[in-house]
Amino acid sequence: MAELRKKVTVQVPATSANCGPGFDCLGLACTLYNTFTYELVPEAEGVQVRTEGQGNTSLPQGRNNLAAQSFYTLWEKLQQPATGLKIACRIQVPVSRGLGSSSTAIVAGLTAANALAGDPLSKEELVTEAARIEGHPDNVAPAILGGLTVNVMEKGKVESLKLALAKPLKLVVLVPALPLPTSKARAALPEMVPHKDAVYNVSRAALLVGSLMSGDYHFLTTALEDRLHQPYRLPLIPGAEEALAAARQAGAYNGIISGAGSTLLAYVPADGDAVKIGEAMRKPFAKRHMDTALHFLEIDPEGAKVIG
Repeated sequence: MAELRKKVTVQVPATSANCGPGFDCLGLACTLYNTFTYELVPEAEGVQVRTEGQGNTSLPQGRNNLAAQSFYTLWEKLQQPATGLKIACRIQVPVSRGLGSSSTAIVAGLTAANALAGDPLSKEELVTEAARIEGHPDNVAPAILGGLTVNVMEKGKVESLKLALAKPLKLVVLVPALPLPTSKARAALPEMVPHKDAVYNVSRAALLVGSLMSGDYHFLTTALEDRLHQPYRLPLIPGAEEALAAARQAGAYNGIISGAGSTLLAYVPADGDAVKIGEAMRKPFAKRHMDTALHFLEIDPEGAKVIG
C-alpha cells in the first residue's frame, strides 16, 4: 500500500448564497479563492495556524480556528491516528460580508482531511459533512461542487443538484467596509411572511433556474427579485438599495444582496461594461463616506480542489 501523504494544499472558492429569491437553497461559486495548506506534524506540536490576507488579525488561532475544527471533525470520524497540524491560510474572501468565508474554512478542513486519509469520501458525501457543521448547505455545496447548486436537506442528508449555466455571465461584486454578521442579518427577518410573498419567491426562484439553464437571461431582471429576506436586510446596509438600482440603470440584469450581506452582487451580460456598473454601484456608498472594494468575477465551475 502506498504511503499516505503528509501535506496538502486546498483551494476553495467564495460563494454567494440565496441568489436573490432562492433563500437558503440556491448558491453559486465565484472566482475568488481562499487557499489552505495542511501539514501533519507530531501530536505534541499541537495546532499552529498562520494566516495571511483578510482577517489575519481577527480569526481564531489554534484548534479553535474553523479550518482546524473541521479537519479534526472528519479526521477523527475516519478513525485516523492522532496528529498535530500546521495550517497556512491565504485569505482573499472578505470576512463577515456574505461571500462564504466561514464555508471556505469548513470545506478546506474537510477536503484536506479526506485527501490526507486517501480520499474515502466523494464530493457529495463531503457536502453532507460540511452542512452538518455549517447548519445549512447553500454555501458549502457550491464551495465543494462549483457552479450553481440547488440544495435540499432531507432526513439529515443534503441533496445538491449542480447546474452549469447555458452561457457566460459576469458577476460584479461590491464589498462595503461594513461587516454584517449572519446572526444580525438573521435577526432582521420576520418569523412569518404572507402567503403571497412565498408564492412570489417560489415563482421567481423557478424562473431564475430556468433562465440560467436556458440562456434566456433577459428573465433575470424579474427572476432575481425577492421578498423573503432582501427587504428586511437592505436597511442594514446604508446605500445598498440605491446601489442595486444604479446597477440596473448601468446595464446589469439585476443585483442582489450576497448571502446575508453586506456584499452586493450584480449579474451582468457577458458583453456588459462591468467597470461602469461597478462604479455606479459605488457612488451611493461614496456619498456616505464608506469605503468599498470591487471584484469582477465569473462563476467557478469546479469548486474546492487539491492544488498541491
